[in-house]
Amino acid sequence: MNIMSSLYQHGTLAMLMGKQLQGTITVAELLTHGDTGIGTLTGLDGEVIVLDGEVYQATSDGKLNHITDKDTKMPFVSVHFNQPTRRLPFSETSTDTLSQQLKSEKLTNIFAAVKFHGDFSNMHVRVAQKQETPYPSLLEVATNQSEFQEKDISGTIVGYFAPSVFSGPTAAGWHIHFLSDDKKFGGHILDFEGQNIDGTLQIFDEFRQHFPLEDSDFRDMSLNLEGLSDDIATSEGGKQ
Repeated sequence: MNIMSSLYQHGTLAMLMGKQLQGTITVAELLTHGDTGIGTLTGLDGEVIVLDGEVYQATSDGKLNHITDKDTKMPFVSVHFNQPTRRLPFSETSTDTLSQQLKSEKLTNIFAAVKFHGDFSNMHVRVAQKQETPYPSLLEVATNQSEFQEKDISGTIVGYFAPSVFSGPTAAGWHIHFLSDDKKFGGHILDFEGQNIDGTLQIFDEFRQHFPLEDSDFRDMSLNLEGLSDDIATSEGGKQ
């Protein structure tokens, strides 16, 4: 199977719910599996955007860093090699309309990626605050996250749609991040309205789930599966 049709994910959101926030993959290794994607750094330190093979980190103090140290580690990240399936068939979109505008693509039971540039009249993001050991769960962190909002900002949205059946490994529905053109603003998107949209959709026929088998804390992790999907949805604040 062509690697270009694959979505590669290291770690799971269930692991983050299970307080496994330690970094278990380096940027160097990650970039062998994709040039586009989203994730977070050790300790849930901010929101990561991978764009054109470069790694950027939005931090909870409102700053944005270009990550050039290839030994930087991440506990959870999804990437793919950008090879679009088709161009997006609209020039305006928002968190409320994106799914409906792509209804004809029948995404319900498949993984897909969007990558599009636009001018955003509203961009509302949140950024996780860095945690120290002993780590809390993702759900605990989600109750105290930094939120930022910008009006009339241009930039790129990158992220994924995942089927509901995969809630646990990842977030069901849309999980998308933003990076401004000037590389000064970004984060996990809570709400947006965009115009002059120009971008692509990529559909995957393979989902590759990678686990940190050499990490003893992960191997010893015990999860309470009851309500896991609901807790992830609450933590991510995403939309179907």
